Amino acid sequence: MSDTPPDRLATNPKSPFYDAAILERGVGIRFKGEEKTNVDEYCVSEGWVRLSVGKTLDRHGNPMTVKLQGAVEPYFRDIA
Repeated sequence: MSDTPPDRLATNPKSPFYDAAILERGVGIRFKGEEKTNVDEYCVSEGWVRLSVGKTLDRHGNPMTVKLQGAVEPYFRDIA
């Protein structure tokens, strides 16, 4: 496994960008220099993150999210 996280990753198993092995390893996200713990999906090349908004759900039962633009820095929390 690589020492750099993927360019795009999602926590939703229905997403094509979901990868359980990488998520088990532990991925941290710095967005605009600040640590974020509520990230549902990110893309480094496009420069955005999708964050959960509280405990609200949409009509399909998925968490409500907001997409923010800015510098994204993913990193592995544990060294494999």
